[in-house]
Amino acid sequence: MIDVAQVRSEFPLLAGRTIDDARLVYLDSGNTSQKPRTVIDAMTSFMETSYAPINRSSYRLAGEATEAYEAGRTAVARLINAPSADEVVFTKNATEAMNLIAMAWGRANLAAGDVVVLTEMEHHANIVPWQMLSQERGVEIRWIGLTPDGQLDLSNLDELLAGAKVLSFTAMSNVLGTIPPTKKLCAAAHAAGALAIVDACQFVPHNVTDVQDWNADFVAFSSHKMCGPTGIGMLWGKMEILDSMPPFMGGGNMIDTVTFDGFTTAPVPAKFEPGTPPIVEAIGLAAAVEFLEGLGLANIRQHEMALTRYALDTLNGRFGDDITIYGPDNVEVRGGVFSFAFRDLHPHDVSQVLDEKNVCVRAGHHCAKPLMQTLGVNATTRASVYLYNDEADIDALADGLDGASDIFGF
Repeated sequence: MIDVAQVRSEFPLLAGRTIDDARLVYLDSGNTSQKPRTVIDAMTSFMETSYAPINRSSYRLAGEATEAYEAGRTAVARLINAPSADEVVFTKNATEAMNLIAMAWGRANLAAGDVVVLTEMEHHANIVPWQMLSQERGVEIRWIGLTPDGQLDLSNLDELLAGAKVLSFTAMSNVLGTIPPTKKLCAAAHAAGALAIVDACQFVPHNVTDVQDWNADFVAFSSHKMCGPTGIGMLWGKMEILDSMPPFMGGGNMIDTVTFDGFTTAPVPAKFEPGTPPIVEAIGLAAAVEFLEGLGLANIRQHEMALTRYALDTLNGRFGDDITIYGPDNVEVRGGVFSFAFRDLHPHDVSQVLDEKNVCVRAGHHCAKPLMQTLGVNATTRASVYLYNDEADIDALADGLDGASDIFGF
Protein backbone atom coordinates (compact mmCIF):
# COMPACT_ATOMS: atom_id res chain seq x y z
CA MET A 1 0.00 0.00 0.00
CA ILE A 2 0.97 3.62 -0.36
CA ASP A 3 3.04 5.20 2.44
CA VAL A 4 1.31 8.58 2.27
CA ALA A 5 3.72 10.34 4.63
CA GLN A 6 6.66 9.28 2.48
CA VAL A 7 4.87 10.20 -0.73
CA ARG A 8 3.86 13.61 0.58
CA SER A 9 7.46 14.33 1.55
CA GLU A 10 8.37 14.05 -2.13
CA PHE A 11 6.03 16.93 -3.07
CA PRO A 12 7.71 20.21 -2.07
CA LEU A 13 4.51 22.23 -1.94
CA LEU A 14 2.68 19.68 0.20
CA ALA A 15 5.65 19.08 2.47
CA GLY A 16 6.57 22.71 2.99
CA ARG A 17 3.53 24.93 2.57
CA THR A 18 1.70 26.04 5.70
CA ILE A 19 -0.73 28.86 6.37
CA ASP A 20 -0.97 30.17 9.91
CA ASP A 21 1.17 27.20 10.96
CA ALA A 22 -1.41 24.74 9.63
CA ARG A 23 -0.62 22.28 6.86
CA LEU A 24 -2.21 22.51 3.45
CA VAL A 25 -4.92 19.97 2.68
CA TYR A 26 -5.02 19.68 -1.11
CA LEU A 27 -8.25 18.09 -2.35
CA ASP A 28 -8.35 19.40 -5.92
CA SER A 29 -6.35 16.82 -7.86
CA GLY A 30 -9.36 16.20 -10.11
CA ASN A 31 -8.50 19.62 -11.49
CA THR A 32 -4.72 19.40 -11.40
CA SER A 33 -2.22 17.39 -9.39
CA GLN A 34 0.77 18.57 -7.41
CA LYS A 35 4.29 17.88 -8.72
CA PRO A 36 6.92 15.68 -7.05
CA ARG A 37 10.52 16.75 -6.70
CA THR A 38 11.65 14.30 -9.38
CA VAL A 39 9.50 16.06 -12.00
CA ILE A 40 10.65 19.53 -10.94
CA ASP A 41 14.29 18.45 -10.90
CA ALA A 42 14.09 16.70 -14.27
CA MET A 43 12.74 19.82 -15.97
CA THR A 44 15.20 22.12 -14.21
CA SER A 45 18.17 19.90 -15.02
CA PHE A 46 17.19 19.66 -18.67
CA MET A 47 16.91 23.44 -18.99
CA GLU A 48 20.22 23.94 -17.19
CA THR A 49 22.28 21.28 -18.96
CA SER A 50 20.58 19.85 -22.04
CA TYR A 51 18.14 22.32 -23.58
CA ALA A 52 18.14 22.60 -27.37
CA PRO A 53 15.64 22.51 -30.24
CA ILE A 54 14.59 19.03 -31.30
CA ASN A 55 14.25 17.31 -34.69
CA ARG A 56 15.65 20.13 -36.84
CA SER A 57 19.27 20.60 -35.80
CA SER A 58 22.08 18.10 -36.38
CA TYR A 59 24.52 19.06 -33.62
CA ARG A 60 25.03 16.73 -30.66
CA LEU A 61 23.15 18.79 -28.06
CA ALA A 62 20.05 18.89 -30.26
CA GLY A 63 20.30 15.16 -30.82
CA GLU A 64 20.41 14.55 -27.08
CA ALA A 65 17.41 16.84 -26.56
CA THR A 66 15.48 14.97 -29.26
CA GLU A 67 16.23 11.65 -27.58
CA ALA A 68 15.05 13.00 -24.21
CA TYR A 69 11.85 14.33 -25.76
CA GLU A 70 11.10 11.03 -27.47
CA ALA A 71 11.79 9.21 -24.21
CA GLY A 72 8.69 10.97 -22.90
CA ARG A 73 6.65 9.46 -25.72
CA THR A 74 8.09 6.02 -25.01
CA ALA A 75 7.23 6.37 -21.32
CA VAL A 76 3.62 7.24 -22.13
CA ALA A 77 3.29 4.30 -24.51
CA ARG A 78 4.62 1.99 -21.80
CA LEU A 79 2.23 3.42 -19.20
CA ILE A 80 -0.88 2.73 -21.29
CA ASN A 81 0.41 -0.44 -23.01
CA ALA A 82 0.29 1.08 -26.48
CA PRO A 83 1.56 -1.20 -29.27
CA SER A 84 3.93 1.52 -30.49
CA ALA A 85 5.24 4.83 -29.19
CA ASP A 86 4.60 6.23 -32.68
CA GLU A 87 0.87 6.02 -31.90
CA VAL A 88 1.27 8.59 -29.10
CA VAL A 89 0.69 12.16 -30.29
CA PHE A 90 1.68 15.05 -28.04
CA THR A 91 -0.81 17.91 -27.88
CA LYS A 92 -1.17 21.05 -25.79
CA ASN A 93 -3.63 19.30 -23.47
CA ALA A 94 -6.37 16.69 -23.55
CA THR A 95 -8.88 19.26 -24.78
CA GLU A 96 -6.75 19.83 -27.86
CA ALA A 97 -6.51 16.06 -28.28
CA MET A 98 -10.30 15.74 -28.31
CA ASN A 99 -10.58 18.64 -30.75
CA LEU A 100 -7.97 16.97 -32.97
CA ILE A 101 -10.16 13.88 -33.21
CA ALA A 102 -13.36 15.80 -33.93
CA MET A 103 -11.85 18.26 -36.38
CA ALA A 104 -9.40 15.99 -38.23
CA TRP A 105 -11.07 12.58 -38.20
CA GLY A 106 -14.59 14.00 -37.82
CA ARG A 107 -14.41 16.45 -40.71
CA ALA A 108 -13.00 13.74 -42.96
CA ASN A 109 -15.54 11.09 -42.03
CA LEU A 110 -18.79 12.63 -40.78
CA ALA A 111 -21.57 14.23 -42.80
CA ALA A 112 -25.11 15.46 -42.21
CA GLY A 113 -27.22 12.84 -40.49
CA ASP A 114 -24.31 10.85 -39.10
CA VAL A 115 -24.64 10.03 -35.42
CA VAL A 116 -22.26 10.69 -32.52
CA VAL A 117 -23.20 9.15 -29.16
CA LEU A 118 -22.05 10.85 -25.92
CA THR A 119 -22.98 10.47 -22.27
CA GLU A 120 -24.63 12.95 -19.95
CA MET A 121 -21.60 12.97 -17.65
CA GLU A 122 -19.07 14.24 -20.18
CA HIS A 123 -16.63 17.10 -19.69
CA HIS A 124 -17.14 20.02 -22.09
CA ALA A 125 -13.98 18.90 -23.93
CA ASN A 126 -15.93 15.85 -25.09
CA ILE A 127 -19.10 17.78 -25.86
CA VAL A 128 -18.33 21.12 -27.47
CA PRO A 129 -16.09 19.85 -30.32
CA TRP A 130 -18.87 17.50 -31.41
CA GLN A 131 -21.46 20.27 -31.07
CA MET A 132 -19.25 22.47 -33.24
CA LEU A 133 -19.15 19.69 -35.82
CA SER A 134 -22.90 19.29 -35.50
CA GLN A 135 -23.41 22.99 -36.26
CA GLU A 136 -20.99 22.78 -39.15
CA ARG A 137 -22.07 19.47 -40.70
CA GLY A 138 -25.50 18.63 -39.32
CA VAL A 139 -24.22 15.69 -37.29
CA GLU A 140 -26.77 14.22 -34.87
CA ILE A 141 -25.79 13.85 -31.20
CA ARG A 142 -27.44 11.24 -29.00
CA TRP A 143 -27.03 10.97 -25.23
CA ILE A 144 -26.64 8.02 -22.87
CA GLY A 145 -28.49 8.88 -19.67
CA LEU A 146 -27.72 8.10 -16.04
CA THR A 147 -29.19 5.84 -13.38
CA PRO A 148 -30.25 7.37 -10.05
CA ASP A 149 -26.89 6.43 -8.49
CA GLY A 150 -24.88 8.15 -11.21
CA GLN A 151 -23.92 5.24 -13.43
CA LEU A 152 -24.55 5.02 -17.13
CA ASP A 153 -28.01 3.75 -18.07
CA LEU A 154 -27.10 1.19 -20.72
CA SER A 155 -30.57 -0.33 -21.00
CA ASN A 156 -31.09 1.18 -24.48
CA LEU A 157 -27.45 1.24 -25.61
CA ASP A 158 -28.09 -0.82 -28.74
CA GLU A 159 -30.85 1.57 -29.78
CA LEU A 160 -28.65 4.62 -29.21
CA LEU A 161 -25.77 3.09 -31.17
CA ALA A 162 -27.91 2.04 -34.13
CA GLY A 163 -26.36 3.70 -37.19
CA ALA A 164 -23.82 5.62 -35.09
CA LYS A 165 -20.34 6.47 -36.35
CA VAL A 166 -18.86 7.45 -32.96
CA LEU A 167 -19.24 6.56 -29.29
CA SER A 168 -17.18 9.01 -27.23
CA PHE A 169 -17.20 8.74 -23.44
CA THR A 170 -15.26 9.35 -20.27
CA ALA A 171 -13.43 6.50 -18.53
CA MET A 172 -14.12 8.26 -15.22
CA SER A 173 -16.43 11.15 -14.50
CA ASN A 174 -14.74 14.26 -13.15
CA VAL A 175 -17.93 15.07 -11.19
CA LEU A 176 -19.45 11.75 -10.12
CA GLY A 177 -16.31 9.65 -9.95
CA THR A 178 -18.20 7.02 -11.96
CA ILE A 179 -16.03 4.48 -13.78
CA PRO A 180 -18.09 3.02 -16.63
CA PRO A 181 -17.38 -0.39 -18.22
CA THR A 182 -14.92 0.94 -20.79
CA LYS A 183 -14.06 -2.36 -22.45
CA LYS A 184 -17.75 -3.26 -22.77
CA LEU A 185 -18.57 0.13 -24.29
CA CYS A 186 -15.73 -0.13 -26.81
CA ALA A 187 -16.98 -3.57 -27.86
CA ALA A 188 -20.53 -2.26 -28.20
CA ALA A 189 -19.34 0.63 -30.36
CA HIS A 190 -17.44 -1.68 -32.68
CA ALA A 191 -20.37 -4.08 -32.92
CA ALA A 192 -22.44 -1.14 -34.16
CA GLY A 193 -19.76 -0.08 -36.64
CA ALA A 194 -18.73 2.99 -34.63
CA LEU A 195 -15.40 4.27 -33.39
CA ALA A 196 -14.76 4.08 -29.64
CA ILE A 197 -13.19 7.27 -28.25
CA VAL A 198 -12.22 7.48 -24.58
CA ASP A 199 -11.57 10.61 -22.52
CA ALA A 200 -9.23 9.07 -19.94
CA CYS A 201 -8.08 12.25 -18.16
CA GLN A 202 -9.46 11.16 -14.81
CA PHE A 203 -8.64 7.48 -15.28
CA VAL A 204 -5.00 7.21 -16.33
CA PRO A 205 -3.50 8.94 -13.26
CA HIS A 206 -5.32 6.62 -10.86
CA ASN A 207 -5.60 3.20 -12.52
CA VAL A 208 -3.75 0.62 -14.56
CA THR A 209 -4.53 1.55 -18.18
CA ASP A 210 -4.35 -0.88 -21.09
CA VAL A 211 -5.54 0.59 -24.37
CA GLN A 212 -5.05 -2.73 -26.13
CA ASP A 213 -7.30 -4.52 -23.65
CA TRP A 214 -9.91 -1.78 -24.01
CA ASN A 215 -9.61 -2.00 -27.80
CA ALA A 216 -10.43 1.69 -28.03
CA ASP A 217 -9.72 3.61 -31.22
CA PHE A 218 -8.63 6.86 -29.55
CA VAL A 219 -7.70 7.69 -25.95
CA ALA A 220 -6.98 11.22 -24.71
CA PHE A 221 -5.45 12.23 -21.39
CA SER A 222 -3.37 14.94 -19.79
CA SER A 223 0.01 15.28 -18.07
CA HIS A 224 -0.94 17.79 -15.39
CA LYS A 225 -3.46 15.46 -13.72
CA MET A 226 -0.82 12.72 -13.32
CA CYS A 227 1.94 14.59 -11.46
CA GLY A 228 3.39 16.06 -14.66
CA PRO A 229 3.51 19.63 -15.96
CA THR A 230 0.81 21.60 -17.70
CA GLY A 231 1.14 22.38 -21.39
CA ILE A 232 1.30 18.82 -22.70
CA GLY A 233 -1.46 16.32 -23.36
CA MET A 234 -1.56 12.97 -25.08
CA LEU A 235 -3.64 11.39 -27.81
CA TRP A 236 -3.22 7.70 -28.45
CA GLY A 237 -4.82 6.28 -31.56
CA LYS A 238 -4.64 3.15 -33.64
CA MET A 239 -2.00 3.68 -36.29
CA GLU A 240 -4.21 2.75 -39.24
CA ILE A 241 -6.70 5.45 -38.21
CA LEU A 242 -4.07 8.09 -37.51
CA ASP A 243 -2.44 7.33 -40.86
CA SER A 244 -5.73 7.84 -42.70
CA MET A 245 -6.54 11.18 -41.08
CA PRO A 246 -5.70 14.59 -42.52
CA PRO A 247 -3.53 16.89 -40.38
CA PHE A 248 -5.20 19.03 -37.75
CA MET A 249 -2.92 22.07 -38.13
CA GLY A 250 -0.23 23.06 -40.59
CA GLY A 251 3.29 24.41 -40.16
CA GLY A 252 6.78 23.29 -39.31
CA ASN A 253 7.65 19.71 -38.35
CA MET A 254 4.39 18.17 -39.61
CA ILE A 255 5.47 18.31 -43.24
CA ASP A 256 7.47 15.98 -45.43
CA THR A 257 7.85 18.52 -48.20
CA VAL A 258 6.33 21.85 -49.25
CA THR A 259 6.28 23.35 -52.74
CA PHE A 260 4.51 26.28 -54.36
CA ASP A 261 1.82 23.79 -55.37
CA GLY A 262 1.18 22.02 -52.08
CA PHE A 263 2.61 19.86 -49.33
CA THR A 264 2.91 16.31 -48.11
CA THR A 265 2.83 15.34 -44.44
CA ALA A 266 5.41 13.68 -42.25
CA PRO A 267 4.60 10.27 -40.79
CA VAL A 268 2.60 9.90 -37.57
CA PRO A 269 3.13 11.21 -34.90
CA ALA A 270 4.96 14.22 -36.41
CA LYS A 271 2.01 14.66 -38.77
CA PHE A 272 -0.03 16.00 -35.84
CA GLU A 273 2.71 17.95 -34.02
CA PRO A 274 3.27 21.22 -35.88
CA GLY A 275 5.57 23.92 -34.57
CA THR A 276 7.94 23.89 -31.64
CA PRO A 277 6.70 21.18 -29.27
CA PRO A 278 6.53 21.25 -25.45
CA ILE A 279 10.08 19.96 -25.07
CA VAL A 280 10.68 20.65 -21.38
CA GLU A 281 7.18 19.45 -20.54
CA ALA A 282 7.85 16.10 -22.22
CA ILE A 283 10.89 15.69 -19.98
CA GLY A 284 8.75 16.36 -16.91
CA LEU A 285 6.08 14.00 -18.19
CA ALA A 286 8.60 11.18 -18.51
CA ALA A 287 9.68 11.77 -14.91
CA ALA A 288 6.03 11.76 -13.79
CA VAL A 289 5.40 8.43 -15.51
CA GLU A 290 8.45 6.93 -13.82
CA PHE A 291 7.27 8.29 -10.46
CA LEU A 292 3.83 6.70 -10.86
CA GLU A 293 5.31 3.44 -12.07
CA GLY A 294 7.58 3.39 -9.04
CA LEU A 295 4.56 3.53 -6.74
CA GLY A 296 2.54 1.17 -8.93
CA LEU A 297 -0.77 2.17 -10.50
CA ALA A 298 -2.48 -0.85 -8.95
CA ASN A 299 -1.28 0.30 -5.53
CA ILE A 300 -2.52 3.82 -6.20
CA ARG A 301 -5.93 2.44 -7.15
CA GLN A 302 -6.16 0.32 -4.00
CA HIS A 303 -5.15 3.28 -1.83
CA GLU A 304 -7.77 5.52 -3.41
CA MET A 305 -10.50 2.90 -3.14
CA ALA A 306 -9.86 2.61 0.60
CA LEU A 307 -9.76 6.39 0.99
CA THR A 308 -12.93 6.78 -1.08
CA ARG A 309 -14.73 4.31 1.18
CA TYR A 310 -13.52 6.19 4.23
CA ALA A 311 -14.65 9.52 2.77
CA LEU A 312 -18.12 8.32 1.82
CA ASP A 313 -18.65 6.71 5.22
CA THR A 314 -17.23 9.67 7.15
CA LEU A 315 -19.16 12.39 5.35
CA ASN A 316 -22.46 10.51 5.17
CA GLY A 317 -22.11 9.26 8.74
CA ARG A 318 -21.30 12.68 10.13
CA PHE A 319 -23.81 14.79 8.19
CA GLY A 320 -26.57 12.38 7.14
CA ASP A 321 -29.33 14.08 5.17
CA ASP A 322 -27.47 17.40 5.34
CA ILE A 323 -25.06 16.25 2.65
CA THR A 324 -25.75 14.81 -0.79
CA ILE A 325 -22.77 13.12 -2.43
CA TYR A 326 -23.39 12.48 -6.10
CA GLY A 327 -22.30 9.28 -7.80
CA PRO A 328 -22.14 5.58 -6.92
CA ASP A 329 -21.60 4.35 -3.37
CA ASN A 330 -19.77 1.26 -4.66
CA VAL A 331 -16.05 2.11 -4.72
CA GLU A 332 -15.43 -0.65 -7.26
CA VAL A 333 -17.08 1.55 -9.88
CA ARG A 334 -16.01 5.01 -8.75
CA GLY A 335 -12.86 6.98 -8.21
CA GLY A 336 -11.87 9.44 -5.51
CA VAL A 337 -14.00 12.38 -6.65
CA PHE A 338 -16.72 13.67 -4.34
CA SER A 339 -19.10 16.29 -5.68
CA PHE A 340 -21.63 17.25 -3.08
CA ALA A 341 -24.35 19.60 -1.93
CA PHE A 342 -24.11 20.65 1.72
CA ARG A 343 -27.24 21.84 3.49
CA ASP A 344 -28.50 24.99 1.77
CA LEU A 345 -25.07 26.55 1.37
CA HIS A 346 -23.84 27.73 -2.00
CA PRO A 347 -20.82 25.71 -3.18
CA HIS A 348 -18.70 28.83 -3.45
CA ASP A 349 -19.48 29.73 0.17
CA VAL A 350 -18.51 26.21 1.22
CA SER A 351 -15.27 26.45 -0.74
CA GLN A 352 -14.42 29.82 0.79
CA VAL A 353 -14.97 28.60 4.34
CA LEU A 354 -12.90 25.48 3.70
CA ASP A 355 -10.13 27.63 2.28
CA GLU A 356 -9.95 29.47 5.59
CA LYS A 357 -9.14 26.06 7.12
CA ASN A 358 -6.45 25.42 4.46
CA VAL A 359 -8.65 22.83 2.73
CA CYS A 360 -8.51 23.24 -1.05
CA VAL A 361 -11.62 22.11 -2.94
CA ARG A 362 -13.30 23.22 -6.14
CA ALA A 363 -16.71 24.83 -6.51
CA GLY A 364 -18.63 25.32 -9.74
CA HIS A 365 -19.95 23.34 -12.69
CA HIS A 366 -16.62 21.53 -13.26
CA CYS A 367 -16.84 21.99 -17.04
CA ALA A 368 -19.86 19.69 -17.06
CA LYS A 369 -22.89 21.95 -17.35
CA PRO A 370 -25.13 19.35 -19.05
CA LEU A 371 -24.48 17.01 -16.12
CA MET A 372 -25.37 19.80 -13.69
CA GLN A 373 -28.67 20.10 -15.55
CA THR A 374 -29.26 16.36 -15.16
CA LEU A 375 -28.49 16.59 -11.43
CA GLY A 376 -30.81 19.57 -11.09
CA VAL A 377 -28.17 21.91 -9.65
CA ASN A 378 -26.20 24.90 -10.87
CA ALA A 379 -22.97 23.89 -9.17
CA THR A 380 -21.47 21.54 -6.61
CA THR A 381 -18.54 21.52 -4.22
CA ARG A 382 -15.97 18.95 -5.31
CA ALA A 383 -13.21 17.31 -3.29
CA SER A 384 -10.86 14.93 -5.09
CA VAL A 385 -8.11 12.76 -3.67
CA TYR A 386 -4.85 11.37 -4.99
CA LEU A 387 -1.84 9.37 -3.88
CA TYR A 388 -0.68 12.03 -1.39
CA ASN A 389 -3.98 12.21 0.53
CA ASP A 390 -4.96 10.23 3.60
CA GLU A 391 -7.73 9.88 6.16
CA ALA A 392 -6.53 12.98 8.02
CA ASP A 393 -7.33 15.03 4.90
CA ILE A 394 -10.87 13.67 4.86
CA ASP A 395 -11.21 14.45 8.56
CA ALA A 396 -10.03 18.01 7.86
CA LEU A 397 -12.68 18.31 5.15
CA ALA A 398 -15.39 17.12 7.53
CA ASP A 399 -14.20 19.47 10.28
CA GLY A 400 -14.24 22.33 7.79
CA LEU A 401 -17.83 21.55 6.85
CA ASP A 402 -18.75 21.70 10.51
CA GLY A 403 -17.12 25.12 10.57
CA ALA A 404 -19.22 26.21 7.61
CA SER A 405 -22.34 25.18 9.54
CA ASP A 406 -21.30 27.33 12.47
CA ILE A 407 -20.53 30.38 10.33
CA PHE A 408 -23.82 30.27 8.45
CA GLY A 409 -25.93 29.48 11.49
CA PHE A 410 -26.86 25.85 10.87
